[in-house]
Amino acid sequence: MRNVKKVIAATAAVATLVGLAACGSGSNGSSADTDTDNAKGEIVFWGWGNGIKETIAAFEKANPGITVKYNSTGTAADTATALQNAISAGKGAPDVVMLEDPTVTQFAVDGSLIDLSQFGADKYESDFAAGPWNKLQYGGKPYALPIDSGPEVFFYNKAIFDKAGVDGESIKTWDDYYEAAKKIHALGDNYYITNNSGDANAYQPFTAQAWQAGANPWKVDGENITINMTEDAGMQKYIDFQQKLIDEGLVNTNIANWSDDWNRSLNDGTTASLIIGGWMPTNLESGAPDQKGNWRVAPLPQWSEGDQVSAEDGGSALAIPEQSKNKAAAYKFLEFLTHGDGAQVMADNGTFPSLKKILNDSDFQSAENEYFGGQQVNKVLCEAANLPVTKFQYLPYNPYAQSQYGDAIAPAYQGKITLKEAMANYAKLLGDYGKQQGYNVTVK
Repeated sequence: MRNVKKVIAATAAVATLVGLAACGSGSNGSSADTDTDNAKGEIVFWGWGNGIKETIAAFEKANPGITVKYNSTGTAADTATALQNAISAGKGAPDVVMLEDPTVTQFAVDGSLIDLSQFGADKYESDFAAGPWNKLQYGGKPYALPIDSGPEVFFYNKAIFDKAGVDGESIKTWDDYYEAAKKIHALGDNYYITNNSGDANAYQPFTAQAWQAGANPWKVDGENITINMTEDAGMQKYIDFQQKLIDEGLVNTNIANWSDDWNRSLNDGTTASLIIGGWMPTNLESGAPDQKGNWRVAPLPQWSEGDQVSAEDGGSALAIPEQSKNKAAAYKFLEFLTHGDGAQVMADNGTFPSLKKILNDSDFQSAENEYFGGQQVNKVLCEAANLPVTKFQYLPYNPYAQSQYGDAIAPAYQGKITLKEAMANYAKLLGDYGKQQGYNVTVK
């Protein structure tokens, strides 16, 4: 495992680097049957989300010799855990698996996923948005193809903002956002511009917003890791702003993302906005149906007026496990869903695409969304997807970092300690774990 760890650390220059799983069987250099023209038989697919069943139906219609057995695996975390269990057991993995973008390298580094360049996937680089594509590379080779992308944007409930006397379109900076937060909360004690309880589901928004602030909380150089959660300039900017919102009671710290209370608050308007990935529209439609016509989307607030800096929040991709016994058929399905006609089916069912030919399509951008009051939502999201992003590294044991975030950070949102103290505690926790894994860790 030590040698594998050296390999994963060496890829740290990639914008996103994720954790090391238990070593599985197989090799990154293994070859597969690449005769997709004659592929046939059954393949097993693990995944989640909207549009999957419609895409499978379209694929099977276009490829009558191949059938897809779909197992809905619930969540990204559940899927990654199930895949790791299959890898550890040496059997039971699917032919195609959906993974969150930051998780792909974790499984590629130990040979658990196959290199898709043997099917020619490396030639697709210019066809995808750079952010999602770059997160799926290991050793200069693609180990997955992106389904969607998640540029951070600002969703807000126009009806609530109007009631508070706030023009959502005028919020250009985080200072504007802070002033709006005060006006929203003045509507009543149960009204907030947003929620944040510092729970485990807040980890991804934290990394995205810290990323946009220019933060570098973790730096990985080979086996040397520097963790700087409180002294880094970008982290200080993020911490100070969040602490101000906490101290002044301007965010609802009792509601966690994706909880029943969260959906209820979105549906009754008491949570009036979200800073979240561009994949959110269909989730709002299903989670807050009573607010149809009220929600809008706008660009992400900037730290300095005139800046145009974004960050990625989430994103998912398809990969082929080394255990697959029908790799040619598996790739044919993977390519159809991400790069072929299936990508359009997914987009038609609410997935925000990463394929440029869809992102740049005038019909896609000009489509009016009734839930968003007829706004051309895709146009705003596409503009966000094309904004520049700074380099950002994840720890080489990112799954552990994500699992521990809530326990370490939630006390700050409960008012028990400051956010700076919570981040310092979190840094020590991550540093201790890294040392246990054999890394040379410095915590500042």
